[in-house]
Amino acid sequence: MTPIDSVNVVWPILVTLLAPFGILVAGRNQNIREGISIVAGAITALLVISFAPAVLSGHIYRYELFTILPGITISFAVDGLGIIFAFVAPFLWVFATSYNIGYMRSLKEHAQTRYYFCFAIAIFGAVGVALAANVFTLYLFYEVISIFTYPLVAHHQDEEGFYGGKKYLVYLVGTSKLFLLPAMALTYVLAGTLDFPLGDIQHGIFSADVIAAHPNLVRLTYVLFIAGLAKAALMPFHNWLPSAMVAPTPVSALLHAVAVVKAGVFSVSRIILSGFGTDTMTSLGLSLPTAYVAGFTIVAASFIALTKDDIKARLAYSTVSQLSYVIIGVALAAPMAVQGGLMHIGHHAFSKITLFFGAGAIYVASHLKSIKMMNGLGRKMPWTFGAFGLASLSMIGMPPVCGFVSKWYLVNGALDQSQLVLLIALLCSTLLNAGYFVPIFYRAFFLAPEPGSHIEECKEAPLSMVVPLVFTSVVSVALGLFPELFLNFIKAFGQFN
Repeated sequence: MTPIDSVNVVWPILVTLLAPFGILVAGRNQNIREGISIVAGAITALLVISFAPAVLSGHIYRYELFTILPGITISFAVDGLGIIFAFVAPFLWVFATSYNIGYMRSLKEHAQTRYYFCFAIAIFGAVGVALAANVFTLYLFYEVISIFTYPLVAHHQDEEGFYGGKKYLVYLVGTSKLFLLPAMALTYVLAGTLDFPLGDIQHGIFSADVIAAHPNLVRLTYVLFIAGLAKAALMPFHNWLPSAMVAPTPVSALLHAVAVVKAGVFSVSRIILSGFGTDTMTSLGLSLPTAYVAGFTIVAASFIALTKDDIKARLAYSTVSQLSYVIIGVALAAPMAVQGGLMHIGHHAFSKITLFFGAGAIYVASHLKSIKMMNGLGRKMPWTFGAFGLASLSMIGMPPVCGFVSKWYLVNGALDQSQLVLLIALLCSTLLNAGYFVPIFYRAFFLAPEPGSHIEECKEAPLSMVVPLVFTSVVSVALGLFPELFLNFIKAFGQFN
């Protein structure tokens, strides 16, 4: 499959680059500032989806912006994998901005222009990662996300915020410098290029001669890549994620559903499938160790989530667990597993942003973070908790919500590979997910409020918050009923039947 040169690939990057500067110019004019975010997100999503007919027909678009060294370029491409993340990030940006309006204005948060500017830069980084045609371009945009989300994590500028932000930056920038840079250098020395072989998920960057001559160096390169992509939150490189929950709830939604961790698992998927290829992963014995680490992360993080009473902390460890579904899928290299893992990038995005939107709406309406204090709150906030319940079903893996489809494919992939251990991990995680999500819904609707609580005085959060979370929960159901919306792009990417 020969990529087609087209400058149109650059347009989504350009729109998301200009939007932050428009936000700065608008400054304190709230309506214009937030309007720019909504319009830019919508335009970017439309530009990305305009590539869909060609991509579904098996075409790949590519454009080289400029060359730094032979084999090292700033290049962008649109294929079946990239189009999913490049669409989801700006599309959810539109609804996150509407939600931000209700959240930030209701709580009278400070430094809102800086907040929206950094939020927009993070989307720019996410779209750049999604459309990166080589390791170097992916690395640059990956770092943009890390640096410009730090002010969002430390937004409150108190001791807790600065500590969480510091840990966030040390983990993400530290691992990328210690591991990603050496991995990139080794790749260039061994392969002579950093370009992904677009349209081929079997062979990757490294030639058969290089793999035969330097198998251990290729293995080392792989380990460095996986360790350097800490945004994927594989244990033990996960602790930055719960610590980042000191950020405002819309930032948590950005971290967990829109840009940051999705950039992590997307990058891992791209490195495994386009950088190394399924044949290399299998021949060098890299597939199963990666899948087992992911399986351990799924189960361990779920157990930790059970112990958390703070709703954002519980959701944070849920994210650590859910991200590893993607990694298990792509690492197993079986067609069903790969399709399930890649679908989960989009499915998890819509479901998890709903959950964090719900947590933020609860806080704005009641100032509650403790799950134990939410008895009866669902009767006062039925739309919020109804949407939260639907998204929870997706995390558990119940039909007809989209999480069921991902897990169905993953379970069948594990069976195809006769991986009983991974099958048990996936099934156990479903029970554990129910264990930490069902009690929230049960308390909200079926238990009486605690004596002396102010639950009776509560009501739904502003419409600008409730409408986005209801919409994203409905999308989660729609993706469960019509999974081919993402699946067809994945089949085009992997050339699956």
